Amino acid sequence: MNMKNKSGFTLLEIIIVIIIVGVLASLALPRFFSTVEYSRSTEALNALGVIRKSVVRCGMVNDNVVGCDNFAAIDIDNPGAEPGAHFSYQIAVTGANAFTVTATRNTVNGGTSGDLVELSVSGAGQTRSGTTAFASIK
Repeated sequence: MNMKNKSGFTLLEIIIVIIIVGVLASLALPRFFSTVEYSRSTEALNALGVIRKSVVRCGMVNDNVVGCDNFAAIDIDNPGAEPGAHFSYQIAVTGANAFTVTATRNTVNGGTSGDLVELSVSGAGQTRSGTTAFASIK
């Protein structure tokens, strides 16, 4: 039997390729997950904007936002009530024309409970903020 015409890869070459692929994956996965969480924060900001507009509309009808602190009063469905929702939403009226709408991250799909996306509206304007995974929201 003649072994001069060998073809294929050696075990060392295969191990080196596996190590390189593992290093590349370990660099790419955290970036991927942070991008996914950022897109979910955008989803929360869109829902917060809809809730904000509904609270403002309720406040225009009632001459102030007192009493516009639940989804029945503002006449929209709670976006956080859907099965598998990434966020739960709360409305807190802090004055006659001031309120805060908060989206809290649920533990669905790898979320960390307690991560917040907050939208505050007052006579001075509107501010957005976030905590932990959503701290970069401006």
